[in-house]
Amino acid sequence: MINRIKTLFAPAAPAEKLSHVDELHLAAAALLVEAASMDGAFDEAERADIARLLRQRFGLNDEEVETLIAEAALAVEHTGQLYGFTRVLKDRYDAGERIEMVEMLWEVALADGDVDHFESNLIRRVGGLLFVPDRERGLAKQRVLARMR
Repeated sequence: MINRIKTLFAPAAPAEKLSHVDELHLAAAALLVEAASMDGAFDEAERADIARLLRQRFGLNDEEVETLIAEAALAVEHTGQLYGFTRVLKDRYDAGERIEMVEMLWEVALADGDVDHFESNLIRRVGGLLFVPDRERGLAKQRVLARMR
């Protein structure tokens, strides 16, 4: 598992690299876990939302989702940086998919019913690194809030 995470950030021989799909899934999951952890607590409501989002977005089964969340949590713990994750998404997602990622982040941040200022700051930074304009970030939050009502 650690080796999979290391390949996301370090140059390696081609045979050791994660597949593009695995790398993409891990990057997205890591950002979601980071958002859930920003308020100091990664609770069950946030974990359940992340699992639901990953199943919907990537068509993964329950076992794959749990493994991915565990790997993402480990990646977040060992890297402490956003750039590697956002770079993968920026390079492989089109503008619409990057906006969807921001919506996913808002869903996680709002899962516990309260948006901590650290969570909103993270989403603002990630949105910037994904080249999602401020207006689109605001609209993404409004769409998530509307779905939650």
